[in-house]
Amino acid sequence: MKLISPAFKNGEIIPSKYTCDGEGVSPPLVIADVPAGAKSLVLIMDDPDIPEAAKKSFNVEVWDHWVMFNIPPTITEIAEGKNPAGVLGKNTRGDFAYGGPCPPDREHRYFFKLYALDIMLNLPGGSTKTEVEKAMNGHALETAELMCRYARQARP
Repeated sequence: MKLISPAFKNGEIIPSKYTCDGEGVSPPLVIADVPAGAKSLVLIMDDPDIPEAAKKSFNVEVWDHWVMFNIPPTITEIAEGKNPAGVLGKNTRGDFAYGGPCPPDREHRYFFKLYALDIMLNLPGGSTKTEVEKAMNGHALETAELMCRYARQARP
């Protein structure tokens, strides 16, 4: 299974358009080679590089930017600024939406993780990443990952 973006390559800097310094819209994504037998897809975008203050304030180790589940396995493209068909989960800010990169301190890494599952998840909209990961445990047929980086530019 593959997950790519026409906006940036794996490991590259994400264009500011997709961050808090730009429009804050989600980047376009392309999904390929979903395994036969997949009943749903899960898409999670998170940031493991958050500062200690954020970890303490929000009681998290990783910042969740986007949580989507029960995406049809036939989806091959997620358009810029759009959510795919499926169910929106809740990100760390408490929003049922994409939250663009906005690192407060230095360059961070952002991981888009795609999971092909052999089940549909029996979860309500607004479920957290932790709830989604618990429900999908043991059901991933394949995974794909796309990583980008971002650091805010100094303002004059």
